[in-house]
Amino acid sequence: MKGMNTSDQSLLRLERAADELRRGQPVVVTSGAQALLVMPLELANTPALARFDQMVTGSFVMLTNNRALSLKVAGEDWAAVRLERPSWMKAEDMVALADPTLDLASPLKGPYRRVNHPSTELDEAAIKMVKWARLLPAVLAAEVSGADAFPDQMAVNADEILNADFTQAAALRQVASARVPLAGAENTHLVSFRPMAGGIEHIAIVIGEPNRHDPVLMRIHSECFTGDLLGSLKCDCGEQLRGAIKAIEDAGGGVLLYLAQEGRGIGLISKLKAYALQDQGYDTVDANTRLGFDVDERVFAPAAEMLKQLGFKSVRLMTNNPDKVAGLERFGVTVTERVAHKFPTNPHNEQYLATKKAKTGHIL
Repeated sequence: MKGMNTSDQSLLRLERAADELRRGQPVVVTSGAQALLVMPLELANTPALARFDQMVTGSFVMLTNNRALSLKVAGEDWAAVRLERPSWMKAEDMVALADPTLDLASPLKGPYRRVNHPSTELDEAAIKMVKWARLLPAVLAAEVSGADAFPDQMAVNADEILNADFTQAAALRQVASARVPLAGAENTHLVSFRPMAGGIEHIAIVIGEPNRHDPVLMRIHSECFTGDLLGSLKCDCGEQLRGAIKAIEDAGGGVLLYLAQEGRGIGLISKLKAYALQDQGYDTVDANTRLGFDVDERVFAPAAEMLKQLGFKSVRLMTNNPDKVAGLERFGVTVTERVAHKFPTNPHNEQYLATKKAKTGHIL
């Protein structure tokens, strides 16, 4: 890591730890003199559990409060909830505990006993770390003496994890720019952003030659593989994307920020799991929380940073979501106007849009 600044070093550690977790390998999360060895519950298997147990003297399961409540575990509104690991709990039980799409196929044994341990920064960071790895927020964990006892495991600090979204946003840099004529908006440039240490990449779609001195017409669009690319009827994302490009072109120019925050920030695989839960009768909000996530995991610091680097200080924001207005303004971008951006429903997304209006405050 020689020659890298502190932020780049932090992001590099986070990405390496996330890579280990996606392979089912444990990592160490530290906070002062305290540390946890954690591995993702959804990737548990018998050999991995045997290796984990050889490294520690005792362990427990840790979930978010949302997932614990769906398992009928009485909570204390703690962000992270520790559960005892009973002797009967095998690898397949852990996977089913983490993944609610398996509830019908693998009825959970339970009941589960909550450990009376209010969540700490360390616990919250352990859960955040598996979210960062785009995995379900559930881990097998053990209190350990510190990272020095596990020289072969990646170690990350709790503060680094909990501040990761903002560290990554501040580290974004323009890395490529090219003219890409679009259908209906031929004078378009794509500008890509990523942290110099690597990680998630976001794209700015700059249409026309927007004036940097006046509020620019713009939209923040979270990527949606199913809607944007495949034309899924379960959402209105594809219509919003193409509709925004047309509206910006018709207005004489502006910018669309295409953020890598699939599924309201939970990632594509978890979004597909949420879709499976919707097929069982849960709405979009309940599906996300049943998976253990917050209703919306996105942050808008990357959007604010991209706008600043592009030279835009104030915007006319195309959105039906007031949280996006607040999210931009929190990071220093002035929103002079919220521009409505809605489209007709179809039989497949009527409930989805009704839930947005009723539960997440969308103005529809």
